[in-house]
Amino acid sequence: MEKIIEKTIFVEEFKKRTKDFTLRNIKVFQSLPKTDEAQIIGKQLLRSASSVGANYRAVCRARSKAEFYSKLSITVEEADESLFWLEILVESNILPLNKLADLMNEAEEIIKVLSKARKNTN
Repeated sequence: MEKIIEKTIFVEEFKKRTKDFTLRNIKVFQSLPKTDEAQIIGKQLLRSASSVGANYRAVCRARSKAEFYSKLSITVEEADESLFWLEILVESNILPLNKLADLMNEAEEIIKVLSKARKNTN
């Protein structure tokens, strides 16, 4: 019983964490310069980052082990894509690393947690 409660708490906290990740990326998008390249990259980031939270919720509602694995895989891919776009924002000098470092670390942590869950599914 205690293990079920711990798992439920973890799932709810991770839902909040992935939603917060999405909200933080929205703030990054809002802070971007209005140049074409910044807006294009920002929209890509916004799409992938919002998909992390939305797809993690879908993971939690999976009806089978196969569906769970599939949705989890999508979530890992979207988190990794979000990290990619954050790196591009820094490496193209659109935003400084110090502004995105914490968010990039969060993306890496989310990827690690989800990848481990996916590995443990098999």
